[in-house]
Amino acid sequence: MKHTSVFLVGLMAVGKSSVGRQLADELGYSFYDSDHEVEIRAGAEIAWIFDVEGENGFRERETQVINELTPIDRIVLATGGGVVLREENRRVLSNRGYVAYLTSPISLLAERTRKDRRRPLLRGVDPGATLEAFARERGPLYESVADRTFMTDGSSIRKVAREVAQWHRDALEKAES
Repeated sequence: MKHTSVFLVGLMAVGKSSVGRQLADELGYSFYDSDHEVEIRAGAEIAWIFDVEGENGFRERETQVINELTPIDRIVLATGGGVVLREENRRVLSNRGYVAYLTSPISLLAERTRKDRRRPLLRGVDPGATLEAFARERGPLYESVADRTFMTDGSSIRKVAREVAQWHRDALEKAES
């Protein structure tokens, strides 16, 4: 049986952390952000990790955090946008909790990230084109792990969190019966 935890997946800037905090409050769960946890453990920002260790070094750290956090019950975990690139992460997320895929139009995500200097994969590139490429590559992977998909455009963070919370409560109730 799955744990009661909720794991949020989706592209960068889709609202995983913002929705996740609200969702954790709504459910009375603890909230974790895998990117933040990587930074805490490394003692450095993600951009620095990418510069020094490259994307692969960051992904190793990310997988370690996913493996450490997902066994904890009653948490909401906002994952990094690329967490699904590793089969091990997809398997762990699917097996250890309920996965909600948050999605939004690329144009909105590009606008949200336009001036963001903290995202190493968007430095020096056209955010819209890069996010579009990520959506093509990662979209099927998000869908493969997701128990349900939620659209985050045009809705308040609170509304999306409430929708995810209601779905989660329903899923738990169904699992118990």
